[in-house]
Parts: sequence; C-alpha cells; structure tokens
Amino acid sequence: MQVTETLSDGLKRAFTVVVPAADIETKRAARLAELGKTLRLPGFRPGKVPANLVKTRYGSAVAAEVLEESVNAATREMLTERGLRPAMQPKVDVVNAAEAQDLEFKVELELLPEIPMPDFAAIGLTRLKAEPAPEALDKTLSGIAARQSEPVDVAEARGAAKGEILVVDFIGRIDGVAFEGGTANDVPVEVGGDGFIPGFTEQLEGLQAGQTRTIEVTFPADYGAEKLAGKTAHFEIAAKKLQQRELPPVDDDFAKKLGFEGLEPLRAVIGSQMQREYDQMSRQHLKRQLMDALAATVSFTAPASLVDAEFDAIWQRLEEDRKAGKLDAEDAAKDEETLRADYRAIAERRVRLGLLLAEIGRTNAITVGNDEMTRAMRTEAARYQGQESQVMKFFRDNPQAAETLRGPIFEDKVVDFVLELAKVEDKAVSPEELAQAAAG
Repeated sequence: MQVTETLSDGLKRAFTVVVPAADIETKRAARLAELGKTLRLPGFRPGKVPANLVKTRYGSAVAAEVLEESVNAATREMLTERGLRPAMQPKVDVVNAAEAQDLEFKVELELLPEIPMPDFAAIGLTRLKAEPAPEALDKTLSGIAARQSEPVDVAEARGAAKGEILVVDFIGRIDGVAFEGGTANDVPVEVGGDGFIPGFTEQLEGLQAGQTRTIEVTFPADYGAEKLAGKTAHFEIAAKKLQQRELPPVDDDFAKKLGFEGLEPLRAVIGSQMQREYDQMSRQHLKRQLMDALAATVSFTAPASLVDAEFDAIWQRLEEDRKAGKLDAEDAAKDEETLRADYRAIAERRVRLGLLLAEIGRTNAITVGNDEMTRAMRTEAARYQGQESQVMKFFRDNPQAAETLRGPIFEDKVVDFVLELAKVEDKAVSPEELAQAAAG
C-alpha cells in the first residue's frame, strides 16, 4: 500500500492511497473460491460449480464487496500506522477501481487536537450546602395533610371565602344560547382555585348558599374546544352549599395512616427527600463551576466539523422553537447574525468541553462497566411502568440506543474524578440561596 499526504492544514489532512491490483485480485479470487465451496446451483453438486460460472454470476457483487473491505482496511491501516485520531468519519472518494488496475482512493479527515491536561489541583470550587429547615418540613407536612383533607359542610350563613368550596349548579350561555358542555349540577368548586375557565372561580367569592349570581368569562384563545375559543360567555350560578376542608391533625395517627410507624419516621423520609433535592442542586451548581473553570483553563482548537455538527443541531432546535412561537425573548430581540454568532460560540464551548472530558477519561482509564450500563437501562425502563421488559429488550436489540445512556454516566464519572483532585470548599447556604445559584 502506498500513501501520499496531499494536505496538512491545521487539523485537516488529506491522503492519496494506492492498493496494488495484485492484492485486490487475490482477495477477489479468495472470496469467489470461498463462495464456490458452498454455492448450490441446479445441475451441479454442492461445491462443484465451475469457477468461471461463479465469477460470471457473482463477480460484480464480490468485486464491490472486496472494494469496500479493501478501502476500509487500508484506511484503518493508514490511520493506525500514522497514529491519527479522526474527529469524525473520514471522507473517502474512490479515484480508480477498474479491474486489473491498482485501487486508488482519496481520504480527507479532520484530526482530534492535542489536548493539554489541566492542573486539577489548581482548580478552586465552592460546594454549596443546604439542609431542610424545620419550617420547610412543617410546610410539606401541611401540604400532605391538605391533600388528605375532607370537605365538611359550613352551617353558618355567610359568603364563600377564597380557598373554600361551593357546591353549585351552573348553566353557561353565549349570546343567550346555552352551549354544549356548559351546564352541570352539584359541582364542587374551590373559590379562587384552578381547573376552570380563567376568572370563573374568582367571581364566586362572597356568594352564599341559596343565592344565584351571573358571571361573565372569556374562553382563552387556545381553548381546546374550537367553537368556544376566544368567546365571551355568561354563567348563571346557583350556590347550593358551602364547605371547608377539614385538615387532619399532623400527628402519629396521621403518619400511621400513610404507612409509617409515627410522625418522626415520616418527617425523616420527607427530610431525606428534600436533602436529595438540595444535593442534586448543589452538584448541578458545582458541575457548572467546574465546566467554567475547565473552559477557562485549557485552550485548544476545536475541529470545525464537530463544531458545525453541534451548531446545526442547536440551530435546528432553535428554528423549531421559533416556528412554535417559543423562542426566548432575549433571543427574539437579536438579529440573525448575532444569534448565529452566539450559538456558534456555545457550540464550540460544548465541543471543546466534550473533547476535554473524553481525553481526561481516556488518559485516566475511566470507563463505563457493563453493570453500570445495566443499571442505567433498568432505571430508564422503570420510567415506563408496565413496559419495563419491552424497554429492556429494545436496549438489548438496539445497542446504539443503549449507547445514548453511556455518555451521561461517563461524564459524571469524569466529573467525580476531577472533583476528587480539585480544591473544593464547602459553604453553608439557605435552600433559597442554593436554588437561586443552581438556576444560574
């Protein structure tokens, strides 16, 4: 095999590769001979089909197969011998593949850059630590109690207050005509609550049992029923009774009804759940600090092909958001040139950080084991209750889909590795301060 370098410009390389015709012909003959040993054709015993007939019938297919194998093998050999690491799949163009002539093809590729390893011990980070306050636990317990509450009738003759429940009959009309779905009886409505047309429940405040009231509301423009969207309706409301939610006392008996031995074990479980949420926010903030520090510490040229691919993916999502009217207000105010420049910078940062993390993992032999992949697949499958076995089978049958789970695990392991070496200082903060910091 003869290899000639034709381009060396930054990370870009190009080569012309020539494979002798004799090598190609040897591979073709060997493949035809192998095929002839198992070929079955009418009038011939297995393995006794004449070689010229095998070549006549299958020569073109074998030639194409050998051509592809030869190009791939020669490309791999060239990359290995020269120690080249492509950023993406090399581009290959066949120049000459005529029978009995040398195989000639061109290879164009972009290399992964040399990535310097940062001094991890010089990276200073602050880990924010927060703990659940007793008041927060009490508030969560009160919320649980509220969901367990039962409505009880109010005997006192008075108007309904916000948060109380009115049991009502109502009939809705548009331009004086009752519309389908606008009439109901014995409906419990939380005064000022959600779940109805905007402005409906708010207008029930002060209404007493036995009274009637007509209210006016406008259906949202995006309302599900097209005939009602954007229309103004009048509802005649007849209040039948007033109710309040009776909160159960938050005590040991309450906890036992929820399956706990007492109130303290229930508080401990809630506290643990809240602590996990705080710890996740803390890690999110710490990881963002680390990424910023790595991006500022290490400088190298990112392969343009990878940046282009990342930018295209980002821009496609942005275009979809723009068509759906979901574009961020800050982005919507920018002109096209500025927007593209901003997101290309983001794409370049992502590529550089991705390559750096990959290099840290490679040089420090950080890998994702089969047991870790299995746990990740089971965790993902658990999100689809009742379909867990089908999801696991999908991952087993589609290795590429399973590989999408490997990236986040690998990244977390590399982050943990760096955090062990970096200078991390703990700082106690309130949950509110932690949430604000994690939100960025």
